[in-house]
Order: sequence, then C-alpha cells, then structure tokens
Amino acid sequence: MDVLDLTLLERLCATPGVSGREEAVRRVVRAELEGLVDEVSTDAMGNLVAVRRGDGGPTVMLAAHMDEVGFLVRHVEDDGFVRIHPVGGIFPKYLLAQRVRVHTADGQALPGVLAEPTDLQMATEESKVPKLEEFFVDLGVPAETVAATVSPGDQVTVDRALERFGDHVVSKALDDRIGLFIIIEVLRRLPRGAAEIVVVGSVQEEIGTRGAMVAAHRIAKDVAVAVDTTMARDLPGVPPARVVTRLGAGVSLKVMDRHQVTSAPLLSYTRALATERGIAHQLEVGLPGGTDAEAIEVAGDGSPSIALSVPCRYPHTASETVHVADIEATMRLLEAFLDDVSLDVLRHE
Repeated sequence: MDVLDLTLLERLCATPGVSGREEAVRRVVRAELEGLVDEVSTDAMGNLVAVRRGDGGPTVMLAAHMDEVGFLVRHVEDDGFVRIHPVGGIFPKYLLAQRVRVHTADGQALPGVLAEPTDLQMATEESKVPKLEEFFVDLGVPAETVAATVSPGDQVTVDRALERFGDHVVSKALDDRIGLFIIIEVLRRLPRGAAEIVVVGSVQEEIGTRGAMVAAHRIAKDVAVAVDTTMARDLPGVPPARVVTRLGAGVSLKVMDRHQVTSAPLLSYTRALATERGIAHQLEVGLPGGTDAEAIEVAGDGSPSIALSVPCRYPHTASETVHVADIEATMRLLEAFLDDVSLDVLRHE
C-alpha cells in the first residue's frame, strides 16, 4: 500500500469546531472541494453542501460531520479560572491535566490546562472520577486579562496534534474529520460518472445529528452514505463479543446501532461489492451510539442509508486512534460504491 498523505487530515483535525462552531472547518472543506464539484453552498443550519453532477445515475448523498466534541465557556471566575460546559459525549476520567485551547471572539486561541480540585497526592483521591461540572481551565494569565478576552460561549478544544506511529494515526477530532478527509480524497481519485454526488459536511452531529436531519429533508436523493468513525474495543480484557470492530480489519459496514437498522438490500449490495473488489471489511452490530445515516434515513423521502466507518480506539478523547489500512479500505469501498451503485440494487423485493 502506498504511503497515505495525511497532510489534509492533520489540518482538518487541528482546525477547531465544536458543535455549533464549525465555521473554520467549513472554510477548509469548502476550499478543498472547489474544483472537485460543480457547486458549493451553505444552508441556513450551517451545513456545507457540494454537488457533483452525474450522467443519469442515482443521486448519492455523502455525509460527514464537521463538528467535534469539546466545550463552551460557561463562566469566568473572579480569579481568572474558566468554567466550562460539555458539548457532546465527554468522558470525565480522560480529561484531567489535558491541554486545551480557548478560542476567543477576537480570534485568539489561548492555551490552558483542564483541571479540577483533586489532590493527586492523597491516596483516597486516586480512584475518584471527577464530575464534568468540577472542571475548569487554568489559562495561566492574570484574572483581568481573562476577563477582558474570554466570554461565555467561546469554544474550548483539546490541544493535541495528529501523529502517526507505526500503522496507526492518533489525534483529537478524528471523529469525524476523517470522514471529511475520505470524501474529499475519493472525489480527487474518482472520475466523473453516472451518479450525481451530493456531499454534506454536516453540523451538530455530536449533539443529535441535527444538521444532517435538516439537510436530508431538503435534498432529493436515492441513497445515502455516512462516513464516520466507529468504536474499536480490541483491547486486553475485552471479551470478543464486546469488541465491536478491530483496528486493521478493514472498513466497518453498519448493520445496526442504537437508532438504525440498515436496509437489507443496501447492506447486502455493499457487502457483496466489498467482497468482489477484495476490500477488507467487517460487520458492526449493536453500537450504543449512531451516525448521520440514522437522521438521513428517516428524513424527507426515507431514502436507504448506510454508514461506512473507520474503526477507532479511544473515541471522544484527545487520542482517538485509527489504522491507516482501514482508512484506505474505507476510501476504496466508497469509491467502488459511487462508481457502481444503481437504482436496481436499492429496491426491496
């Protein structure tokens, strides 16, 4: 396998964009899509919508969400410490002493440390799991400076850069900047064909697939594919029945999660296509979360939807970890899908 160029992925992950604050990510994605599509627009919700016209084939909606989990500033204390409110699913036990950035209205990205008042020297504190409301950001500057620059509603993101180690990639915000990366790179590779492709960089997925639902109501489509990450629990001590997916075993095809059961004809077609093209893949059943595919499937005309996901260890943390072979497998299957899909394969008997 050729060495995968992760330059764009690194830039996407570094760009801040918690739910409702996706504008900087949207600018990066829009710039990358220029020249790959025929038209680009932004809807009232903030979703980026890009269209590549086809030649008589089905209309395929591709969705990847632009937002990441993080925080908004809730309150600035008199002593300069910043209280925060979570945006999306956050695990408190992974937060202590993480480095963060507070993104202010005037464009600053102030470095800080997430902390809470645990005494790490006390044996009785070792097993304590702090509550989210106990955390604050220590910005290390005078209180008057904080008061003059930081306001409630400013976004706070984890401060971690993308790194590659061995065959793995680790970064904050791989969920779901990797989906955006895959869609953009597939459009670079894929010649214009029969299918009309409508790309949606969706907003506010982490707080309830809100952007995808709005986009799906107004975009006419025959089928949809959400490109996202999914949980990989291939770790010591985890029973095989609870692993969900494994790193390095290929793209994950969604069978069922908490909110969606994938259409049987669509799942069967996608699975057969992966087998026929020799693309490593695995089947995912029973994930407690969900993807934009769930919102798209029940919005508007109820078009069938499937999620193609990159298995990810340590989701919703500062060190989300994926395997480069799984990224490539997801790209290959999405490219094959867009090249091959027809209306016939989507019909129920």
